[in-house]
Amino acid sequence: MQDSNIRNDFVETDEFDQPARDYVPVRSLKAEDLDAIVKIDRLSTGENRKDYYERRLHEALNQSGIRVSLVAEVDDFVAGFIMARVDLGEFGRAEPVAVIDTLGVDPRYQGTGVGHALMSQLLTNLNGLQVEAARTIVEWNAFDILAYMQSCGFKPSQRLVFSRKVPPAAD
Repeated sequence: MQDSNIRNDFVETDEFDQPARDYVPVRSLKAEDLDAIVKIDRLSTGENRKDYYERRLHEALNQSGIRVSLVAEVDDFVAGFIMARVDLGEFGRAEPVAVIDTLGVDPRYQGTGVGHALMSQLLTNLNGLQVEAARTIVEWNAFDILAYMQSCGFKPSQRLVFSRKVPPAAD
């Protein structure tokens, strides 16, 4: 599955070389998946972020640009999702890069290969689009997500992300 074109944003690992997508069906995201995605997110975060996911879903299905968003199903039930987009360059670089916006696996299916099936299919799709790298941002103390990303072959990048609050406008 790993292609020699894919740069160091991906690192091969024995565990990830077996395509979980072979035993967990993965398909393209559809508008009808909204409620299932919101439920998975609520189970994981304890928050109802339906408005956020409505915007993301609309963007994934209707806006210009290349969107690569997927869901995994177990017994015709949405067990997980990954939402990504392809940027044709960022921060002065010209090569296409995939940005993983959000992902989630129903807690009942964590550890069953659903997350790996989603990532495996995403990487396969990106390779077909000749995208050479995928990136995402993870909170430094989200150890379960960090472990998942590492098991999928991701490693910390050599870039630093800077953040600053924008002060409210003066009256």
